Amino acid sequence: MADVLRRAVRAKERAVPATDSAPVGRKLGKRGRRGQSHLLFLLPAVAYMVAFFGYPVVKNVVMGFQHYTTTTFYTGQAPWVGFANYRAVISSSVFDKALLNTVLFTVGSIAGQFLTGLAIALFFRRRFPLNGVLRSLLLLPWLVPLIVSSAVWRWILDQDNGVLNRFLGALHLVQDRPGWLTSTSLALFAVIVVNIWIGIPFNVAILYGGLQDIPEELYEAAALDGATGWRAFRHVTWPLLRPVVSVVLVLGVVYTVKVLDVILGLTNGGPANATQTIASQSYQLSFQQFDFGQGAALGNILIVTSLVFAVLYLRANRRAVEQ
Repeated sequence: MADVLRRAVRAKERAVPATDSAPVGRKLGKRGRRGQSHLLFLLPAVAYMVAFFGYPVVKNVVMGFQHYTTTTFYTGQAPWVGFANYRAVISSSVFDKALLNTVLFTVGSIAGQFLTGLAIALFFRRRFPLNGVLRSLLLLPWLVPLIVSSAVWRWILDQDNGVLNRFLGALHLVQDRPGWLTSTSLALFAVIVVNIWIGIPFNVAILYGGLQDIPEELYEAAALDGATGWRAFRHVTWPLLRPVVSVVLVLGVVYTVKVLDVILGLTNGGPANATQTIASQSYQLSFQQFDFGQGAALGNILIVTSLVFAVLYLRANRRAVEQ
């Protein structure tokens, strides 16, 4: 009798895992099917990214190695020319000037936008009446279409009838009316100022959001140690804001190197290529001279430049944070 009971207990112990494994297996199967169903919801987004972002980038890369002109649309033939397009655009007389202007335009715009945006974001961190209303009004330059902003600024900076020259003349600050958009020495500076005005709202919005995530208790603790004002910014605000700063700077550079609307609306790359950038030169080659291969080559140079900057900056910032 005892042997029968032992065998029955052992059989039951062996049977319990077997019976419990079935529900577990069914649960795992349900989770797997649920995960597959989640992937199905991602397919439209993936298809959109591939169709409207992936394909144009790949097509632009391939086009940079082809002799792609208006005749290609009729014949369908785009002869493979290798690096001939890159050699042609790099050896052109405009490329060096466009490259220098791109660097100056990008550095000047990013520095002006970031420093001004950070100062305004720190100012709005204080509580005062109409704080929210003024922050909302700051978004207006960002909401206005770029071509509209360019048209308004072109009227403001006009040499003869511009508001700026009339205002400076009324204050007797200038004797001759400066050609802000027609002088080779002032045109790039004027375009940079306009682009700074356009980009300030983006910097303010992102940096202000980052400042709001910094606990007030840290400032109170720092104040007990005598760290206020600039010392509080250096030891509390800046270290905690650095991840947000990285995002702002990387996105700012990637956006600024390809700015086209502002330049076309204000100067169209002139006078005498004084405001010509790689982006505007690429546009002129593609849509004015209809040499799409060389225009694509310049576009690819911009893409590679943006990627290299983003990788190098993020690595340098990560090392600084780790140290």
